Amino acid sequence: MATFSKERDNFVYVAKLAEQAERYDEMVDAMKKVAKLDVELSVEERNLFSVGYKNVVGSRRASWRILSSIEQKEESKGNELNAKRIREYMHKVELELSNICSDIMIILDEHLIPSTNVAESTVFYYKMYALWGF
Repeated sequence: MATFSKERDNFVYVAKLAEQAERYDEMVDAMKKVAKLDVELSVEERNLFSVGYKNVVGSRRASWRILSSIEQKEESKGNELNAKRIREYMHKVELELSNICSDIMIILDEHLIPSTNVAESTVFYYKMYALWGF
């Protein structure tokens, strides 16, 4: 049991470090490891999980908006070749977003929701589900 607790504490600590360093993909990876332990998350752990995903998704959404703006500029200049390249790159970002959101749903469905007996946690997870589901 002590090893399990140390492992969990290590993942949470890494997630906090990653958050401070603004390395949100690594923050998410660490919190996914905690979630896959199939234990009730503390309020702090739930928030780390949520904030990590919020930032990972947010950065991809910001990238997509920037690319969309550049695409419009290229189209207005009549540069269809560059516009096509940008659309292809936007598609890559869209796939990343889709995969991230699917990942959230899987973690919620397979680990977090089944592992909770706390009403507040259940509500929190279903709110995440509504926010990130399609």
